[in-house]
Amino acid sequence: MAYKKLVELQTTLQNHQIDVAYLSDPMTIKYLTGFGSDPYERILALIVFPDQDPFLFGPALEVEAIKGTGWPYSVYGYLDHEQPFAMIAEQIKKRLPDPHQIATEQNYLTVSRQRALQEQFPHAKFDHDLTQTIEHMRLIKSADEIEKLKIAGQWADFAFETGFKAVQIGRTEQEISAEIEYALKKKGIMEMSFDTLIQVGPHAAEPHGETSTNQVQNNELVLFDLGTVYDGYVSDASRTIAVGTLSDRQKEIYQVCLEAQLTAQAAAKPGITAAELDKIARDVIDQAGYGEYFIHRLGHGMGMSDHEFPSIMEGNDLVLEPGMCFSIEPGIYIPGFAGVRIEDCIVITPDGNEPFTHMTKELQYFG
Repeated sequence: MAYKKLVELQTTLQNHQIDVAYLSDPMTIKYLTGFGSDPYERILALIVFPDQDPFLFGPALEVEAIKGTGWPYSVYGYLDHEQPFAMIAEQIKKRLPDPHQIATEQNYLTVSRQRALQEQFPHAKFDHDLTQTIEHMRLIKSADEIEKLKIAGQWADFAFETGFKAVQIGRTEQEISAEIEYALKKKGIMEMSFDTLIQVGPHAAEPHGETSTNQVQNNELVLFDLGTVYDGYVSDASRTIAVGTLSDRQKEIYQVCLEAQLTAQAAAKPGITAAELDKIARDVIDQAGYGEYFIHRLGHGMGMSDHEFPSIMEGNDLVLEPGMCFSIEPGIYIPGFAGVRIEDCIVITPDGNEPFTHMTKELQYFG
């Protein structure tokens, strides 16, 4: 059924006696309506009622694009000099003159925009947060969503293959990244999930570093973290490869990280909790003596964006269920020496899991 998730949200509003929902996260809007856009500084909002048709509101320059998606309900546009919140309020009041309960996504709505909305409805309450409601709606992926994630994963594998072949002593991280993205664009894959990350040698010990002008040197590890977008759904995977001859310590941290990743991925199945899965990987690294160098959660949800609910980490007792999709990405980061991360995103199946990326995780030598 078209807009099934929108109907599901309307039922939630009915159950919680919410008069109207103001949704403004572009990813939420795309998920519920099929229209995707980054409005930048402008206002894009989906207004949902429990028992009336919803409407979309956005910049006038987006109206035809919204209609082009097949959106069957009303859409309203505003010009830059107009007052968008007054116009939104006007349309709401035509349908519901005096709303008492207005729900928002508090994790996304800025303070200034919340105030602007409240000024239009001074007697309404704004204490219901829909953030977790939307997160849980997106948590279990449909068969169609999973198929798109699989194709995005296939293109990530192609990106790894391309990038590994581009590794040569003296080449910069940026040059390798450029070759990957150019090869993908020639294949019609025009968007990456995030900025392609290539880190050589000690630079890879910065998990959130940026691809730089650092050059590949002999006898070091090179970390790749990348993903592609296919029909609105993303991939996200990491591999670490070798150039030249590695020291025993370099080989050791790679093998420990690989064991942690493989052990956790083998254990991911319905019934285990997110916290238990994180501990399985962390115990492997702790027991090898590198626990202080594993400095982030084991994984994160993924789907339309590369960081979604849930977090696979200590303290999260969420029980895994079929259809949940997330990353398994242990890492060991030793400042001034090297960094290793190995990552696949998976979907939980009735009896285990299936990865979206299939590039070998055994240590490969290039350059």
